[in-house]
Amino acid sequence: MAPAQAITTDDYKLFPSPRNRHRVIFAQQVFVPFPYMLIDMDSYDFKGKSSLFAACRLSDGKMGQLVTLELPEDEARFKKRFVPD
Repeated sequence: MAPAQAITTDDYKLFPSPRNRHRVIFAQQVFVPFPYMLIDMDSYDFKGKSSLFAACRLSDGKMGQLVTLELPEDEARFKKRFVPD
């Protein structure tokens, strides 16, 4: 299996999750500074599309994950329901 291709944006260096149904960086973005935490995107029951990336924040080199969401209400839902391990 070939390694995932890195995507570099103005803010992040991203590596797509192999479990993504959509490999798109959506407008609503939430950075979580927990690089090894399992985030089960299906359990959030989002109304729109979503994607998950391993992420390095370029401003400070902090590693984590970037959740990107199509709809603003899904961003609010994720922020409300996300609890770090």
